[in-house]
Amino acid sequence: MPTISMFYGILVNILFEDNDRHHLPHIHVRYQGQKASIAIEDGRMLAGDFPRKQLRLVQAWVEIHRDELLADWELAVQGEPPFKIAPLQ
Repeated sequence: MPTISMFYGILVNILFEDNDRHHLPHIHVRYQGQKASIAIEDGRMLAGDFPRKQLRLVQAWVEIHRDELLADWELAVQGEPPFKIAPLQ
């Protein structure tokens, strides 16, 4: 699962060909042992458990980078490696 960004201790990953479980574009985030799946379209948490403060940071990052995330999703679904995306600053 390639890491496409990292900020404030949060790792953001995207899975190759992982559209069977949630059936929509999403990313996976990890922070201090907690994990969640986040929808790219609206930043909502699809699965997992994530601290509220870090979830808001991820949601802000998704809002800023939505077009890049959707492009990375298309690459991942086709089995291609995604591009790195700038961290939240």
